[in-house]
Amino acid sequence: MPAKKTIKKKLTSAEQRDLDTKIQFVEGLVRRDPDYVDALQLLGDHYTQRGRFSEGLHVDERLAQLEPGNPLVFYNLACSYSLTDEFDRAFRALNQAIALGYRDFKWLAKDPDLKKLRAHPSFLEIKEKIRQLKNSAK
Repeated sequence: MPAKKTIKKKLTSAEQRDLDTKIQFVEGLVRRDPDYVDALQLLGDHYTQRGRFSEGLHVDERLAQLEPGNPLVFYNLACSYSLTDEFDRAFRALNQAIALGYRDFKWLAKDPDLKKLRAHPSFLEIKEKIRQLKNSAK
């Protein structure tokens, strides 16, 4: 599962309608099977692309319950918490992702979803943890 996509440009009206159609379809799948992980991952991604961050957060929290050992799920959860200004929770989720094995530190350093978290004082601790992991891998 790739990391959650962010909004890179303003969506055109046609792109918004297309995304809304995709969201409605996947919401139907999830209503029929609330534990359908692949559908939930798509839905969370689509919500984020559409700027519906609170709904994306709800999906990511559900995925964290269903996939407690998946580092990418916790990375995406950290992104959702950062996008909704819940920095303490974002910090804990990102630490969990790293503890579970998330290692795409180049993306973490530039991911727009984590921009607010990177500006938060608690991010210094995460930077130090990453530095230690990189040093121990050498």
